Amino acid sequence: MAEKRDYYEVLGLQKGASEDEIKKAYRKLAKQYHPDLNPGDKNAEAKFKEVNEAYETLSDGDKRARYDQFGHAGVDPNFGGGAGNPFTGAGFDISDIFDSFFGGFGGSRRANPNAPRQGSDVQANLAISFEEAAKGCRKNVEYQQIELCSDCHGSGAAAGTSPKTCEHCHGTGQVRVSQRTPFGVVQSTQTCDRCRGTGKIIETPCRTCDGKGRVRRRKTIEVTVPAGIADEQILNVSGKGNAGVNNGPNGDLHVYISVRPHPIFQRKGNDVWCEMPITFTQAALGADVEVPTLDGKVSYHVHEGTQPGDVFRLKGKGIQNLHSRTRGDQYVQVTVEVPKNLNKRQKEILSELDLNTDDKNYQKRKSFFSKLRDLFED
Repeated sequence: MAEKRDYYEVLGLQKGASEDEIKKAYRKLAKQYHPDLNPGDKNAEAKFKEVNEAYETLSDGDKRARYDQFGHAGVDPNFGGGAGNPFTGAGFDISDIFDSFFGGFGGSRRANPNAPRQGSDVQANLAISFEEAAKGCRKNVEYQQIELCSDCHGSGAAAGTSPKTCEHCHGTGQVRVSQRTPFGVVQSTQTCDRCRGTGKIIETPCRTCDGKGRVRRRKTIEVTVPAGIADEQILNVSGKGNAGVNNGPNGDLHVYISVRPHPIFQRKGNDVWCEMPITFTQAALGADVEVPTLDGKVSYHVHEGTQPGDVFRLKGKGIQNLHSRTRGDQYVQVTVEVPKNLNKRQKEILSELDLNTDDKNYQKRKSFFSKLRDLFED
């Protein structure tokens, strides 16, 4: 068996990482190596499986505790098989240790292999525009889903047949074995090699699913993206993940949202920011201007003497709060365009304006020269 990488190393984390750090690292890597974003890339597919395997263990408290103590052998009884591995080869796994010494108290801890189990979650990526994120929309999402085989209805057996209870383990999926040790005869439990732990024998497998009872298919569903969703948020669609086992419920579909940048607007929380150029004359004299918003253009009066960098607010013209009807505001920062390529008459007018304007109309200029004068006088 090829040597497995450390699960913490796979996710780029240190041992002892928090649950939030594990989840954040998983989301980033799963998105990076997702097969839908790397079609035909076998290396990315392998990475994606490795990331999912690491997350499945580290996100489960019990599995993570066993992994931290025993490494891969703590969560995979087949890992590193052979005489040198105390957890494999002789029929032992982690729970066998407890069964060997404490098996007489509390009974078996083995799960029923035929009990319903929920299907795993799946993920998909969806790119939407800035306006669609702000206003909400309906979009089609494509993803890979494991569903019940339509021919055998999940049994794995060909039409007209049905699985039979394994006679070796009597449907438990586990068998007890005895081993002589220096401490005496020790009993342990191991997976039944006849039915491979399923408790059932399929004599005539379904040809469609090769006896697995489930098949992988590409699905397309329409999802509702709520108004106010942000970049990198996850939209959960309940029950649209992989099919469960033994009539267990489906997992969920996690849709990772990617919001394309807008050429004019920027989002800060639920507020929208933009820059708006006005002419030198509009800034000096004031003017009515048209301002672009998510709801279309609106009229706004720029007051006389507006300075470059001044910001005005349009109340309620921002982005809707997620799952609420309230909205943020829009902030508009003014930039003043200085005219170029002036003709002779225009230059004369500006020169005349400058000559007839005293320093009290230029507060920053007045303050600057006042400070400069004080500096040299000292």
